[in-house]
Amino acid sequence: MTVSSVNNEIMSMQNQTTWNTANSATQTTSETSDKDMFLNLMLQQMKNQDPTQPMENQEWLAQLAQYSSLEQMTQMNEGLQALAGAMNELVNGVVQNSSISQTLSLIGKEVDIIPDPEKPDEVITGTVTEATFDGGEGKIKVNGKYYSIAYVQNIREPGTSGGDTAVTLPGEVGTDTEEEEKS
Repeated sequence: MTVSSVNNEIMSMQNQTTWNTANSATQTTSETSDKDMFLNLMLQQMKNQDPTQPMENQEWLAQLAQYSSLEQMTQMNEGLQALAGAMNELVNGVVQNSSISQTLSLIGKEVDIIPDPEKPDEVITGTVTEATFDGGEGKIKVNGKYYSIAYVQNIREPGTSGGDTAVTLPGEVGTDTEEEEKS
């Protein structure tokens, strides 16, 4: 193996490693094997160099700097992946806690439920007596039967008949609020 072929091999490997690092989101590579390959090629270059023309210090320092840069990029990538994982866990926790709070806040409230979106005129009205969770989904008990909180259309304090204290959820068709605005 000649010095020029080893140099060409090192340059080719460095270019490939740089490309792999830059595109790590779309292509999975083994950083450990890249680092090992880089070090092995550098060692082979040193073993096979011509003793009368040793590698110049500048080339040696440039290769060490590239190796150091690769190592730092690998560590930064691992750190960013860990941060992204922690952020996902945090967001999932917030969403789950929000759903729990929303479901529990309905206990004791009077609600209007439309259990079949294709039949918006069939409204079940009653007071929420219990809340539970089934497969992560909040369910409330109204008139002795459980309904998903996704079917709740209006929420109000018990004893009111949908006047000013009713809360209408956004995006609903044919609610009391819209009918009042038309009057």
